[in-house]
Amino acid sequence: MAGSDVFAAGLFPLCALADLPLEEGRCFEADGRRIAVFRLEDGVFAIGDLCTHGHGALSEGFVEAGEVECPLHAGRFDIRSGRPCSAPVEEPVAAYPVEIIDGVVHVRI
Repeated sequence: MAGSDVFAAGLFPLCALADLPLEEGRCFEADGRRIAVFRLEDGVFAIGDLCTHGHGALSEGFVEAGEVECPLHAGRFDIRSGRPCSAPVEEPVAAYPVEIIDGVVHVRI
């Protein structure tokens, strides 16, 4: 896909796959949204970066067993789906499709 075709398709390039450490989060902005991106053993996943309970940055949270813990109140989210996994979190965060194109991580908005 050519660069302009990527944006037209709603795909936004974020970073090189090699720049994403395993089991850690990174925050990016795409289309005016803060996106937390995580590289797990089974793939790369993207969710909204702000916790729906305390507005903590999920990209700065502790990652374990496919979940990320909000650094403010310890609520946990499933990294693959954005669904809440533990109190005090009740509302999910958005989950975004990820595509790897020529070694570059893209998110679809």
